[in-house]
Amino acid sequence: MSRAPDGANLGSLHTVTGNIVGLKPSQKQALERVYRRRVSPHEVASAELATYLCALSREIERQVGILVGRRGEIEHVFVGDASRINLPEIGRIRAGRGRFRGLRLVHTHLRNEPLTRDDLVDLALLRLDLVAAIGLLSDGRPADLHAAHLLPPAEGQATEPWRILPTQPFHRSTLDPDALIRALEEEFDRVAPSAVVTDTRDRALLVVVDLKRKRPKGMPGGESSDGTGRVAELRELCRTAGVRVMGVVEQQRPEPDPKYLVGRGKLEQVLIRAMQLDANALIFDPDLTPVQAHAIADFTDLKVIDRTMLILDIFAQRAKSRDGKLQVELAQLRYRLPRLHEKNTMMSRLTGGIGGRGPGETKLEENRRRARERIHRLEKEIDRFGEQRAGRRAERVRRGLPVVAIVGYTNAGKSTLLNTLTGSEVLAENKLFATLDPTTRRLRFPREREIILADTVGFIRDLPQDLARAFRATLEELDQADLLVHVVDASDPAREQQMAAVDKILGELGLAETPRLLVWNKVDLLGPDEQAQLPRGDRQHPAVLISAQARDSTAPLLDAIEAALWREGRLVDGAGRTPPAEARLG
Repeated sequence: MSRAPDGANLGSLHTVTGNIVGLKPSQKQALERVYRRRVSPHEVASAELATYLCALSREIERQVGILVGRRGEIEHVFVGDASRINLPEIGRIRAGRGRFRGLRLVHTHLRNEPLTRDDLVDLALLRLDLVAAIGLLSDGRPADLHAAHLLPPAEGQATEPWRILPTQPFHRSTLDPDALIRALEEEFDRVAPSAVVTDTRDRALLVVVDLKRKRPKGMPGGESSDGTGRVAELRELCRTAGVRVMGVVEQQRPEPDPKYLVGRGKLEQVLIRAMQLDANALIFDPDLTPVQAHAIADFTDLKVIDRTMLILDIFAQRAKSRDGKLQVELAQLRYRLPRLHEKNTMMSRLTGGIGGRGPGETKLEENRRRARERIHRLEKEIDRFGEQRAGRRAERVRRGLPVVAIVGYTNAGKSTLLNTLTGSEVLAENKLFATLDPTTRRLRFPREREIILADTVGFIRDLPQDLARAFRATLEELDQADLLVHVVDASDPAREQQMAAVDKILGELGLAETPRLLVWNKVDLLGPDEQAQLPRGDRQHPAVLISAQARDSTAPLLDAIEAALWREGRLVDGAGRTPPAEARLG
């Protein structure tokens, strides 16, 4: 069984849908007459109705199905082929765990076969009261009744959320759908009571796909594809964004599925798992293409979000300055523009919460035009802010103050280090992307020397190009830096991969040749043996061990910065004087 294509015309109340091409007018009329019948709430289908459906099904050699409401009215009649049936588009329920659709599916099986996987998936995803198949005898009379219903979620449940009932001869069946559904709803209510929920955060199921692509011989593997690290980072992004993680689904593939990323079968499993966990959002890593985003959004009413959209949402929450907010909005619009789609939960169905902050949404017919116009206006306004920043940097250059930029992976401790060195109170939290807007402070050395110390936004693997382009404010500070202080969280198991990601981004920004000082932070979280194993670098690229929260531990870092800027002659001419800014910056 599968769902009919979106937009299927259900027509009037007595319209028969599905595979009706080639049917005789008399056969269509016979199908339409099914709407006149009623079914007792205490029976799957009356003996008379079952006999009628089976005879019709044998005559046309196609499956025939009905959706029956709890009051016994037949709401839809539809036709499949010999082996499967197409359900009409009835929408997908978004209520709590204890709610059912209020419809039961009854359809014929020409070969008296058991319920199919499609039957059970639709039972779960559409939250039907019941799904039942009536098998046919060779003469067209009803044979066996095959039925299944949903199960209440169990603690840590990872099994399939349905129960297949024992097969019974149809005419001897004692199944009472009304009593069964009442008992099930009571049990669902006990497991997931409908009390007022105080936790209003989005509830997300994470879908992490490890793409094990084959690389040409001799080509480096690049950043680690370690699934544990990817999951941990995505969890941390969710924590920062204020999203409650309900569970994780992981998959390894050689290549992404072009339509659903994980493949249709796996996506069905993901949606069933989301239903079990009462999740209302799916968060994917890696990013979805526009085609994948559209297809998955059309497949479910859950919010569909990918890693970049999650990062953008964090940026929307964190940006404080006017400049930063404009750049967040610009990055969001650039990312969303190719993903605009009439039936896309990445866009139009988000009414708030994760993924919904920022510029907001408009109707599809106006959205693309408005988005392009807004992008053009934002680019002009951001350019004006850029001119103001350039003026401030030119003043610093004129005064001959060297610039030291603190760079590193997000949450490595950059802002904490800035606060410790300069006595500032810049926001520093144990969250990803706590710093978005660039912050500069003066730092005076003992011999009446001053530098400008700049805090920057943290890097992250697979940094989206739109983000890199949009946050020019931070990147411009890096362009003018005389020295980069690369802060690494020494206690993070993924530190090597994080360092590789930072190196890659700096290279893409044309900063690979800028002098760099490696700083191992959070060494207080390591034992003596672990500290001893940290690479110390060499004279050209030294490494310093610190704990950014402990001011006493930063003395070696200050010595290393002073040595890199002055003692090696970078900023001092032959007479021991600071050269003009033009000569210093080359």
